[in-house]
Amino acid sequence: MSNAQNRLEPRWPALLALLAVAGLRLALPGYLVIGPDWLLLVVVSALIVPTVTSRQRGYHRLNQVLGYLLTSIVTADMVWSLCLLLAALPSRKETPRALLVSAGALWVTNILVFALWYWRLDAGGPRARELRGVHTSGAFLFPQLTVSPAVRQNLGQQAWSPGFIDYLFLAFNTSTAFSPTDSPVLSRWAKALMMLQALISFATVALLAARAVNIL
Repeated sequence: MSNAQNRLEPRWPALLALLAVAGLRLALPGYLVIGPDWLLLVVVSALIVPTVTSRQRGYHRLNQVLGYLLTSIVTADMVWSLCLLLAALPSRKETPRALLVSAGALWVTNILVFALWYWRLDAGGPRARELRGVHTSGAFLFPQLTVSPAVRQNLGQQAWSPGFIDYLFLAFNTSTAFSPTDSPVLSRWAKALMMLQALISFATVALLAARAVNIL
């Protein structure tokens, strides 16, 4: 338990990512969202309160369940908006500006959503990584894991463990280069998620943005 106390993984970057996803929904036109454009922001904000409280009080199982629920909600909302946008393309009623804004918002949302999933699933999730105190294995082979213990000690990273920013960087690379770049993928579930993320990125950037530019 001492390792967990010394290696507490900050949760605020993930909470900011959830709020950012909900905020990006405000940039989408009304026909791409379910209900009022502020609905997701209210739902996410309401669920964040018990999520944070449960962790502070040591209810780690409840905290994990609420975390999965939050991530699932923003994922479902993103997929629904993307499907509605793709379905609206044949009508050709959208302005170039609306297409570009929608594609950009969904592209950024895609990065944040999958970063949340990688962070939540890798090596058992943030709580399991805290309990171990040091990251030794997982779904991704981070560069820090490829150097010798002596080198890691010289770098002051002998107890290194990935945080949300590491998974955000991984998700950003997947959406821009369509590959993990610096961190090879070892797990099958991670490969499946990264393929799905790359496919969504391709749909938003290559299809939607390209068409908007062509009709300017």
